[in-house]
Amino acid sequence: MPFDQVSQPETLGLSKERLDRIPAFYKKNYLDSKRLPNISTMVARGGEIAHLSCQGVKNWDTGEAVTADTIYRIYSMTKPVTSVAAMMCFEEGLLRLEHPVSRYIPSFANLKVWAGEGQLKDPDREMTVKDLFLHTSGLTYDFLGLHPVEKQYIDKKVIRQNYTLAEMCEVLSEIPLVFSPGDRWNYSVAIDVLGHLVEIVSGMSLDAYFQTRIFEPLGMVDTGFTIPTEKLPRFAACYARNPLTKEITMADKGDGSSSYCREGKDPQRLFSGGGGLVSTISDYYNFCRMLANGGELNGARLLSPKTVEYMMMNHLPEGKTMAGMGDTMFSESNMAGNGFGLGGAVTVDEILMNQPCSEGTFSWGGLASTFFWIDPVEDIIAIQMTQMMPSSSYPIRPQFQQFVYSSIIE
Repeated sequence: MPFDQVSQPETLGLSKERLDRIPAFYKKNYLDSKRLPNISTMVARGGEIAHLSCQGVKNWDTGEAVTADTIYRIYSMTKPVTSVAAMMCFEEGLLRLEHPVSRYIPSFANLKVWAGEGQLKDPDREMTVKDLFLHTSGLTYDFLGLHPVEKQYIDKKVIRQNYTLAEMCEVLSEIPLVFSPGDRWNYSVAIDVLGHLVEIVSGMSLDAYFQTRIFEPLGMVDTGFTIPTEKLPRFAACYARNPLTKEITMADKGDGSSSYCREGKDPQRLFSGGGGLVSTISDYYNFCRMLANGGELNGARLLSPKTVEYMMMNHLPEGKTMAGMGDTMFSESNMAGNGFGLGGAVTVDEILMNQPCSEGTFSWGGLASTFFWIDPVEDIIAIQMTQMMPSSSYPIRPQFQQFVYSSIIE
């Protein structure tokens, strides 16, 4: 069935009248008031699309409408893709989850832990491959800049366009961890390190691995780390909202000046497994369908159903949630009701989610407010795309879930 062919929702146990509340709500509360430039939403059940809405414009300056093939920066929705790649390597016997990361990146054997100003200590144990998947590695991000170690990330420019993943990892090996591996949950550059492990064990660059082993088999024709010039007309601009002043500014025009367009520029060197991809709602739906189908789509099998099932379990110790194990101020999903699997959040407490949902739902989002979830209980896939940073700007993720679950009639 073509992506834009929508089934009658009632045949899938969903109410069309209730699903239609989604675009109406977003138009009234976000688009008409110019709080968002655009928003596209898709809901599928049982492998059939029940709802598809594309509203707003790619760029407020040009006024061009978004469509089902508009290309978005998906930022951290790259992380599940990298996690799938790493588990494909696992299935081929190229790595093990309990292996120390230093087995693959020797300089990580010398990592220390920050123990106060001017003080370092040895970690209680080495960082493992599984720690990278779970964000329990002791690594961090620099965008909050609150911890002294985060300031070192800023000073040493850990995330730079002209770094390779190998060079990034060498810089990381010189910076202390914020805690001993396994002690806490903290959102971090760990999936970038995991992406480099994929490069090491496969002998391929991450972009080449993604393209040949994931994107081509799944028919993800508009997903990648860069965007060709001929596709720029479909590339949405990205905006940023100041959390204090509420002022919205253009962050990336989505034209030839964008860092994603390499025409006439140096080749891309950083293939960020943690946040570097652009994609479309239809491409990412193919990726989600592969996971929902137990690792296979249209005859292309990437993973075993048992591996996918294992990835979608909560792997945090003692069944903890992210909130129960972390003191971080940032996550791309509700920290109170979600644990963490291999590459995404896993719902473990429906009550703490503060709205109807399903235990075992696998989800994640991106910095520019993109979001997806896969509900194995209700057999639902839902994806939301827009381009507004940061993702905490508006509560559009729980609102989307609220409308989708209220549309279930059987």
